[in-house]
Amino acid sequence: MSNKCFGDDVIIEEIPIFLSKNLQENLYLFQYPTKTQISNFDNSAVVNCCVKPLNHEVKVDFALNTESNFYDRFKGEKFALASDGKSQTKGERPTYKRGVMDKQAFTSTRSLDDVDKYVVGILSDKELHLTPLANILQLRPSLSHFDKEDKRLKAEQKALNDEDDEEELQQVTVKFAKSGVGNKKSKAKERQGYASFIKRSNEESWCETYWHPRKSPTAELERQKLFATNQQINLALELDFPKYVKKLLPEDGKDQGIDAVLPPKVISKTRLKSMSLVDQLKVILRDVRMMSFEDIYSILQDCNDCNISSEKVLRALPQVGVLIHGNWVPQSDIIYPTDTLSNSNGVSSELMIRARDYVLFRFSRVKYLYRRQVITATQLPPDEAAEVLQSVARLNSEKSGNYYCLPIKSLNRDTQNLFKDRKWFGELRSKHIMKWILRNHPSVHENGRFGKINCNLRKYLKQKHDKQYTNMYCIFKEIKYCLIL
Repeated sequence: MSNKCFGDDVIIEEIPIFLSKNLQENLYLFQYPTKTQISNFDNSAVVNCCVKPLNHEVKVDFALNTESNFYDRFKGEKFALASDGKSQTKGERPTYKRGVMDKQAFTSTRSLDDVDKYVVGILSDKELHLTPLANILQLRPSLSHFDKEDKRLKAEQKALNDEDDEEELQQVTVKFAKSGVGNKKSKAKERQGYASFIKRSNEESWCETYWHPRKSPTAELERQKLFATNQQINLALELDFPKYVKKLLPEDGKDQGIDAVLPPKVISKTRLKSMSLVDQLKVILRDVRMMSFEDIYSILQDCNDCNISSEKVLRALPQVGVLIHGNWVPQSDIIYPTDTLSNSNGVSSELMIRARDYVLFRFSRVKYLYRRQVITATQLPPDEAAEVLQSVARLNSEKSGNYYCLPIKSLNRDTQNLFKDRKWFGELRSKHIMKWILRNHPSVHENGRFGKINCNLRKYLKQKHDKQYTNMYCIFKEIKYCLIL
């Protein structure tokens, strides 16, 4: 690229400039006039942060290292005692909760009145991105603890002097304000004065905010808004007629974009056909929650080839479902994925999975369950207990006390054979594992209730500080899955 000369200036390089308006209403520039480049706040911890949105004021409390060799703890305790006093007034918030000056407050003042001509720029990949500033603030140390001490001493002195003084009558002078253009101009001048600014600042209360460190994910997301987004759309204007028609009409068997307009967690029939058999069963059981084998088989015949065999479906069903009284229900980890919370009270997925596995175990032994029984055994809130029960059972409206019953359906011949084989194998494994537990931990007795055994086993292992606690609990979960069959 050839250099161009304009007078004495030589063009070294040309770069594009972009204007970003994502943060122009909320971007503030903080300046610390009392701090040097060495003693900055890049790695300092922020204890509290408050703002006054109307007056554009900011107050930041930076933590002080009270364990440092350069910190005078005697002076810190003295400043805290002078600020808050020996006894706190009811409803008054102390400045230093720990009884020592462990933070330094910085309050802001405006450095410029007109900041419209100032911007913040970022040079990245030979592109300059500019963002207008909303305000420029200078943060200086606030010695409000001395003002609080003076105010407290004056209040105590005034209270002592007014105990014996009787209230005296004072003459009050009433003045009326003049109306007119001159009065409006005088009010405008008063608003611009320092006394008016102090009055407005005192009338507005501080609003507490959350301070995100500079290397946090939230700060990084906000920092990305400083870059202008490229909204240019590339249009293909040179397509011939066959290619244009092919763009408009996709080929048969391909997804035509219906998933984009469907509600969340709803999968189209076209997408369901493209999944594997195990994934199809997982989606069907997750959405329906409880189905017989005949209903599942009919849906799969509609989505897949009509010649799909029932043996193939039966081999895949135990990977994603559990058979209870002739009904197939999804496994608990499908309904409650890892690192998720319940909608009502935010219970973790691990606790929800354990509670649902307990309910499945109980339904393998009984036909009815009360919600209060599940709450007592699992220690879940009522809403979560009802949610777990509704995923495997239905509410019997004829019975009072939240009485749940599980519908019983007859099994076909193939399902009966699968159920007998898995039940025999599960009982055999559970007997061997239970013998091992009772032999190594004789104080843990089986009483027929999984919740009670689980509670006793965990309590016993915690009291004995057993190092095999995790392994024991995993083995006990294996028993539970075997008994569910």
